[in-house]
Amino acid sequence: MASDKRTFSKNIIYHVLNRGVDKRRIFLSEKDHLRFIHDLFEFNDAAQLTHTAYSFAKASGTRKAIYIQKERKPRKLLVEILAFCLMPNHYHLLLRQKTEDGIIKFMRRLNMGYAKYFNEKYERNGSLFQGRYKAVPVTTEAHFIHLPYYIHTNPLDLVAPDWRKQKLSNINSAWKHLENYRWSSHLDYLDIRNFPSVTQREFLQEILGEPKQYEKEFKKWLRDISLEPIEEKLLE
Repeated sequence: MASDKRTFSKNIIYHVLNRGVDKRRIFLSEKDHLRFIHDLFEFNDAAQLTHTAYSFAKASGTRKAIYIQKERKPRKLLVEILAFCLMPNHYHLLLRQKTEDGIIKFMRRLNMGYAKYFNEKYERNGSLFQGRYKAVPVTTEAHFIHLPYYIHTNPLDLVAPDWRKQKLSNINSAWKHLENYRWSSHLDYLDIRNFPSVTQREFLQEILGEPKQYEKEFKKWLRDISLEPIEEKLLE
């Protein structure tokens, strides 16, 4: 793999995306989603990784596997994961660097680690992702203020793809779908515990508001979707 020579600033937020090669699906099961989300947490540590901090064990007297967290030192974050969303053939991350080369180190671990898992599980060879991940700096307020909503709205592509054309006819139905979609940070911003340890939400909460305000403003955004402020920055 070619060395990543890009430079990322600690003071800038980046919208990061990668998709499957030839737009192939990269999540084929619930376990695949859970593995990637586990990796978001596990690889976000400046310490050298020697083993996973989690393991599976059989519950006494049953065949059921249980999830056990091993003891570990407190993490030193490589990045702040402000928001994320996993879609069938791609993912979105909103990242802010915490350490020098933090984004490069984190993304190398994440993409290589998940690709290795996926290829071994599905007995395949070759690249899983379509080239190097893309990272767009968020440098204007107009771009920034829409991104969390845009990232968290992506699951509507699965049920109402015309939302991008401002043709969302039923806001309540759309909201229900987003509430039932586990594979993003949306629920944690609503204070519905989903994967709370993965994201660092304090920064965005200061801007988007606490859960009730976030819900109010998000629904308002859905009623009057405008991708114009970020359409030149969108990665898809």
